[in-house]
Amino acid sequence: MEEFYRNDDKKGFVHNTMKKLSSHLPKSDIAMQHRLLQFEQEVKELYSQVKFLEGESDELIQKLERNLHEFEILRRKYYRVKEQQNESRRKNERLASKLQELKTLIQEKQEEIDNLCAPPNTYATFIACNPDGTVDVDSDGRRLRVNVRPGVEVSQFTVGQQLLLNDSFNVIAAAEQEIKGEVVQIKELLEQNRAIVTGRADEEKVVGLAEELHHVPLSIGDNVLLNPRSQYAVEKLPKTHVEELMLEEIPDVTYQDIGGLDAQIEQIRDAIELPYLYPNEFKAYKLTPPKGVLLYGPPGCGKTMIAKAIAHNLAQKMEEKSGTPTKSYFLNVKGPELLNKYVGETEHKLRQVFRRAKEKASDDTPVVIFFDEMDALFRLRGSGISSDMEATVVAQFLSEIDGVESLRNVIIIGASNRQDLIDPAVLRPGRLDVKIKIDRPDKDAAKHIFSKYLIPEIPIDAEAFKAHQNDIGATIQAFIDETIEFMFQTTEEHKFLEVTYTQGSKEIYYFKDFASGAMIEHIVRRAKKYALKRFLATNLWGLRLEDLLTAVKDEFKENEELPNTTNPDDWAKIAGRKGEKIINVRVLKNSGAEDAEKRIETIVAGQYL
Repeated sequence: MEEFYRNDDKKGFVHNTMKKLSSHLPKSDIAMQHRLLQFEQEVKELYSQVKFLEGESDELIQKLERNLHEFEILRRKYYRVKEQQNESRRKNERLASKLQELKTLIQEKQEEIDNLCAPPNTYATFIACNPDGTVDVDSDGRRLRVNVRPGVEVSQFTVGQQLLLNDSFNVIAAAEQEIKGEVVQIKELLEQNRAIVTGRADEEKVVGLAEELHHVPLSIGDNVLLNPRSQYAVEKLPKTHVEELMLEEIPDVTYQDIGGLDAQIEQIRDAIELPYLYPNEFKAYKLTPPKGVLLYGPPGCGKTMIAKAIAHNLAQKMEEKSGTPTKSYFLNVKGPELLNKYVGETEHKLRQVFRRAKEKASDDTPVVIFFDEMDALFRLRGSGISSDMEATVVAQFLSEIDGVESLRNVIIIGASNRQDLIDPAVLRPGRLDVKIKIDRPDKDAAKHIFSKYLIPEIPIDAEAFKAHQNDIGATIQAFIDETIEFMFQTTEEHKFLEVTYTQGSKEIYYFKDFASGAMIEHIVRRAKKYALKRFLATNLWGLRLEDLLTAVKDEFKENEELPNTTNPDDWAKIAGRKGEKIINVRVLKNSGAEDAEKRIETIVAGQYL
């Protein structure tokens, strides 16, 4: 519209239009002219209206432009507000999450505060259930009848079980059984699931047995765990009080493993095996089997091995006679470890040893109690060389042997290298009836011992094997003979000690005088080690004679400093020498060093067997 009116004149447009219309009409037609005038007048009016409308159109266009601008502003504001609304919603969500976390934390803290402010719960021991739904409990020595919280199964409660009580003394839950308490020993089993037990210092009390022990086999001497608050025994414990000092097993050592002690073994078999193998014959002759055997002699000569072989061979012989498997028990009591600084504890342990032996013994089950280092336990009373605690220990031992309860099928074997320190009451007939000296081996015994360790399975040097016509037995026997001859030489090189007696006489002792089974075993072990080291160095396989001879020399050299005692008389007793009192011992060293003399101390004379 605006372009149209800009190109043509508005007035000329109307005039030209009317002129063109009038040119086509007849001039004489007055009516038509009149109508044209009217039409022209109407066109003018229309033109004025168009002009008016043009003004309004401009205003409307301006308003529209203003409205569009305002709309754009409002649209931007809308998007900003919407973004702010989204951000506010996200903030609200974060705040709601934080609020929920704080609410949960407040609840937890409130629960902690409630728990901290709650009164303490009490533990009690269940005794019995009543028909009205209540239960009887024991709380710190008081018997209470209390109610049970609904939902708690009363039928699952057991006698002696721990229960949890609230501040109103009502049962709210079952608790775990007590696993700590006092260790007591059953002395006697009573009716109504009770028992007499002994605790520290042999204090006796009557306690109840928890339901856990109703179906557990209990016997006199068993250790149980006692809850001191409830006075209920709740658990059977392993026997570790005295059993740690004993080794209960069947030794696998036989008499065939012992060399050079055939005479002593024969004495032991006559004293111990015959009464058990031929009991009727012994009864016919009114003979009673010996109660004990004392094995005494120098260290390392086989006393402990003989004790083990006794238990093994006795069970084997009884099994052969009866035709049924027979088990034997060997209680190895370590003498020094049985001692205790507390008054009465050693006697208590000694009673436990004999009580256990009586439990194991039966008509066909021999029990051997072996007291190693017997002089440590049963010293001479009143000798003044100790705290005199042995006075009650010896008395307890004698009462166990000679008590009213006979030691049926129980054999006592003692071993000591200081038999002179043992109380004579222990050694008298009727107690340790048989006394067997395990002396140092002579040549024949030493050969026998060597044959136990030099066996055909040991690798032998090929040249030595060929020199004896490839006979392994002859080769080993030649090794043994040569080694024994070297060991038992009485040459200047083999002099060991010079002993001076009280009358002034002197005596020379050689290394052979101090030989023992343990020494021979160590010589063989040392020689085998030399052979192994030679093989690793030179790849030469097998044991040689010079290995054994070198081992003997090294063994003697190590023993040169062993008799280093300030009391020669005591040393002589340990070494197995007896006779006149010794006042001085001089070591004869082969290295050319100065002789080391030991001067005598005044001592109380001992008792010699």
